[in-house]
Amino acid sequence: MKFIHLYKKLFVLAVISIAITTVSCKKLIEIPSNPSNQLSTARIYSDSTNIMSAVAAVYSNYGAAISGPQFGSGSITIYTGLTGDELIPGASTFVGNSFYTNQILPDNSTVRSMWSQAYANIFQMNICIEGITNTTAISAGLKSRLIAELKVSRAFYYFNMINIWGEVPIITSTDYNVTQVLPRSPVAEVYKLIVSDLIDAQQNLRPAYPSIGHARPNIYTAQALLSKVYLYLGEYQNAITAANSVITNGGFSLVQNLNNVFLDGSAEAIWQLPANSTSSQTIEGATFIPFSATSLPNYVITPKLLAAFETGDLRKTIWLNSSTVNVGGVLTPYYYPYKYQKTVAGQAPIEGYSLLRLAEVYLIRAEAMAQSDKLAEARADLNKIRLRANLGEVSSSVKEVVLNAISHERQIEMFCELGNRWFDLKRSNTINAVLSGKTGWIPSAALFPIPVAERQANPALTQNPGY
Repeated sequence: MKFIHLYKKLFVLAVISIAITTVSCKKLIEIPSNPSNQLSTARIYSDSTNIMSAVAAVYSNYGAAISGPQFGSGSITIYTGLTGDELIPGASTFVGNSFYTNQILPDNSTVRSMWSQAYANIFQMNICIEGITNTTAISAGLKSRLIAELKVSRAFYYFNMINIWGEVPIITSTDYNVTQVLPRSPVAEVYKLIVSDLIDAQQNLRPAYPSIGHARPNIYTAQALLSKVYLYLGEYQNAITAANSVITNGGFSLVQNLNNVFLDGSAEAIWQLPANSTSSQTIEGATFIPFSATSLPNYVITPKLLAAFETGDLRKTIWLNSSTVNVGGVLTPYYYPYKYQKTVAGQAPIEGYSLLRLAEVYLIRAEAMAQSDKLAEARADLNKIRLRANLGEVSSSVKEVVLNAISHERQIEMFCELGNRWFDLKRSNTINAVLSGKTGWIPSAALFPIPVAERQANPALTQNPGY
């Protein structure tokens, strides 16, 4: 069987069609009416309107407005939730079982789709960066800001990719003759690119968001993601410095009513994609919420996660919901994620898809402070999150106790959000201990397989152990 390499296909598709509509662009970037859909690369980057359409296409490619999980919205949450200890397949057993039992095969179509979607958008980012760098159609200041935005997006994608697959090819070129034979790069090298992109971005972004809403990154978006990256790298003082800027200067605030945290325009949202689908508001709302109060949800919260909520925690009553299903004559409640509570497009109040929010930055700073033996400061940040959830404060002065409390708080506050729990289990080296009793668990399952079709197209790609 002959395989056409992914990167060559992506280059051709990106050149012949931006695949963007006026409706989906307008909430991301203000674009004059009737931008062309079919554009050559020369035309795209010689016209300011087309340049902005091309950049808007990057955000559209996250998939927040598409009916079905995409790499940038939904897939990471769902499939790492299944491989970890957050979700059990309910009605979606066909797709979910191999993830839940940690028996993903290298030819798994979902994994290949995630890989393809990730590199498709990275390729679009690289084409935009290259075209904007060489254009004379816009000012130097706008060029630097647009490139900075794209670098934040590229860093976001690579950060998630290495936490899912480990080593991945670093693609920064649009020359498919080069990219189609690239091997996987060491994780440390990918992190260097991520940090470099984010440092460059924060130097060229402004405090104000470039357009209405929080979909296009500003300086605090770059710093929030940088704080997370530094935490994962164990560079705690750098994580604190980046988080300090976001918390002190960004103008964000914790939303005290948990029902409103994920609403469009939330004061807590640092990076949030707008709901602009004609069918639903967010992928996760449409996926997690069952058809009726007596229907089995597509995915069900694990008993372990349900038991992890402390008595009185408002997140259990507000961010979880349940349907009651008749199972053999017994009415049984099945709990599912309910952070996103809307399934119908246009249903008020409108929700937005959160990529980064302030509560996570507080927990990042808390952990970095605790690791730096600044326990009072760590407790202060931790307790802001706990008090909002109607829980008592942590008062211990024992470092291990405080770190464990922060880890627990991350599990609850960030549950079923963009793979945070799965990534935490791996970076803390607790994944085998936590999942050891899970059916099908083996240590090599901590990484997803490299899709077999990509390896057949590019023999330079090695496979992860165990596959």
